[in-house]
Amino acid sequence: MRKTLVARPPIPARAVPERKWIDLEQVASVELTSEDPNFPFEYALVSGRDSGWQALTRGEQIIRIVFDQPRDLQRIRLEFSETAHERTQEFTLRWAAEREGPFNEIVRQQWTFSPQGSTAEMEDYEVHLSGVSVLELALRPDLTQGNALASLARWRLA
Repeated sequence: MRKTLVARPPIPARAVPERKWIDLEQVASVELTSEDPNFPFEYALVSGRDSGWQALTRGEQIIRIVFDQPRDLQRIRLEFSETAHERTQEFTLRWAAEREGPFNEIVRQQWTFSPQGSTAEMEDYEVHLSGVSVLELALRPDLTQGNALASLARWRLA
């Protein structure tokens, strides 16, 4: 068998300039089940912040972005970080055209954080959603012991 190894073409970076991300503070409100006042949701929207958002209470948390006017979405980026504890997190991302629903699931994802290995998770989804009124993120921060606080380093939409 004759073989030739060829170089794989580089994968182009899909960086979105900061000006292309939606300024959520200007076009939406947020509904939360819990929020630590030292780590408010706004911290997950600001570039250059290290802390992001964190819940004040343990257990499952819901974050809803409620748009002032329905919007079309093409990209959703979620970033999570956990450097202190090993845990398995699950999140579910849903959207609705009407504030009351029904909600349509976009993705359900599990990730295991380990201080000695995987301390960060970044999910970048290309979507084609029209007329989104509500975007909901449900976080189950610890599927095994249930004693972790939910957190979100960044949330970006385009």
